[in-house]
Amino acid sequence: MSIYPKLNERQQEIVNFIKKEKTLQTGDILGLIEKKFGVKRLTLVRDLSFLAENNILNKHGKGRSISYDISQQYLALEKIDVEKYFSRPFAEREASPIFNDEIFSILNDSLFSEEEIGTLERANKKYIETRNKLAKDSPTIFRKEWERLIIELSWKSSEIEGNTYTLLETEMLLREMHFAKGKDRAEAQMILNHKKTLDFILVNDAYFKDITLDKIIKIHELLTKKIDIKKDFRNHPVGITGTIYRPIPKKKDIEKATKKLVEVLEKVKNPFAKSFVVLIMIAYIQPFEDGNKRTSRIIANAILHAHSKSMLSYRDVNTIEYKKAMILFYEQNNVSYIKEMFMQQFEFAVENYFG
Repeated sequence: MSIYPKLNERQQEIVNFIKKEKTLQTGDILGLIEKKFGVKRLTLVRDLSFLAENNILNKHGKGRSISYDISQQYLALEKIDVEKYFSRPFAEREASPIFNDEIFSILNDSLFSEEEIGTLERANKKYIETRNKLAKDSPTIFRKEWERLIIELSWKSSEIEGNTYTLLETEMLLREMHFAKGKDRAEAQMILNHKKTLDFILVNDAYFKDITLDKIIKIHELLTKKIDIKKDFRNHPVGITGTIYRPIPKKKDIEKATKKLVEVLEKVKNPFAKSFVVLIMIAYIQPFEDGNKRTSRIIANAILHAHSKSMLSYRDVNTIEYKKAMILFYEQNNVSYIKEMFMQQFEFAVENYFG
């Protein structure tokens, strides 16, 4: 379901070669391709034109000075062998250690192909039909389904952050305010904050059709209430376990990047793409001392709900794989794995709630 056409072996070799060398002219590529595939310059020129026309390569200059490099959009969407990538220690991976400001250029509706959007919309149609039918036929069960989704999302989102509450302990906490024995009170507060934030979103769904700086800060405040986390943007460096990537260190630059994100979101029209951009970018910018990934997940869900799309509980996601998907984005600005996860979890939610 890629937005790009399938490449033949020769075209893939050209792409791999240019990726390695960064920027090349036609003559630089010809020696390799002619030797390996026995083709002439005209065939190479056709391949390069095909790759440029499909936005896989960027073409620069004219005549004999034409050069090519890989498009950022292609690098972002290219399928990566995740197991192979993470088989190397993080210090040995060829990863970007700093925030890449060029990432904003790829944050648009084209992150999803027409086929992918069609898949999500078909799934969502089923969600709308079953949700509306259940609301009409049995308001009691309908309410319980919302409670179940909120419980499971609060649990899983907290577990991703290292929270040790089990799903059953989370249910007892949210339904009966029963605090699990031997657990840190801060863990319970994290889960309670998730529920209160989700309740706020359900009551104020239209509020999240558009995202502003104030709304991002508001959700973070709700998610970190009564937890010792600074509510304003941070003004010091922060590290992330398992990666050499270090987010923007200074408050003024964090504010600039977050404002730019808000500007980009105004131009993204498809709710799935808008939700996905929030999911990856708040985590990438890391504007707060803590609570960034949970803020990204909850705002992403708020956008979906505001546009009558199913929210993701992430109940079925593997926590380690989720972290790998985010690290892959931090280090390579590649969204392939986290997008695959996003789509799988959306379809999972449709099949497992309100049905």
